[in-house]
Amino acid sequence: MTILDAIILGIVEGITEYLPVSSTGHLVLASSLLGLDTGESSDAVKALLIVIQGGAILAVLGLYWNRVKSMAMGGLGRDPQGFRLLVNICIAFAPAPIVGVLLDDWIEQTLMRPVPVLLALGGGGILMIFIGKGRTNKDRNLDLWELAPSAALIIGLMQLLAMWPGVSRSMITIVAGMAMGLRPARAAEFSFLLGLPTLGGACVYKLMQNLSSDGPNLFDQLGWINVLIGIIVATISAAIAVRWLVGYLNKHGLAVFGWYRIGLTLLIGALLMSGTISLSPEAPTELP
Repeated sequence: MTILDAIILGIVEGITEYLPVSSTGHLVLASSLLGLDTGESSDAVKALLIVIQGGAILAVLGLYWNRVKSMAMGGLGRDPQGFRLLVNICIAFAPAPIVGVLLDDWIEQTLMRPVPVLLALGGGGILMIFIGKGRTNKDRNLDLWELAPSAALIIGLMQLLAMWPGVSRSMITIVAGMAMGLRPARAAEFSFLLGLPTLGGACVYKLMQNLSSDGPNLFDQLGWINVLIGIIVATISAAIAVRWLVGYLNKHGLAVFGWYRIGLTLLIGALLMSGTISLSPEAPTELP
């Protein structure tokens, strides 16, 4: 893995993590085109594709520091609105670590394959087009702390679908938030904040799993500098993507991302069928 590879993966991760287009699909495509999905370091690269999410976490911490600070003050009993938002984020996050730990191996072995990923990408695109411009609940303008705990739980349960590679955590939580009464930009903000514990938990879990396994870890195989550069680039590109997305959703809707996902589905499908890329080293061109 070279520094250029790390920069490319960081850009792809940062731009796609919070856009409703599936960062998994883009990272799989990028790593395969770069030739990083095969060879002795392929497992280290798979771990990096999770660990690099740390950059996206840092971007949201910086951009939404006031919200994070409000929740922290709420946890100390000094900010009632921040406390309600903190409770909602905790409720929405709760299902993910339970189900994620139980199904991690099964998901990687069963769903990280061509047909499931393409179905998730294309199906999510159709859903977003169906929603159209996403101007639901025009008469409501809930702030995040006004969201009912039951609504936060529904968003959290919907987030479980994002464990299916290709679904997109941002897409499913933004759609769920809109269904619960949040306007698109507010739903996106809730999705970003929910991503802090969700992505953070996945990042730490995968890192510890990699470091505790037998043999060289991802830092040994890929190099500390490459991993660090990937995270830094992901932080910068994620900050830009988040700012752009919020502004875009305030004026437009989700439909354009749906069409993009369908186009990406067709592209990945064509590349898989031609053998240009693969989703697993064991079966590079065969569909399950």
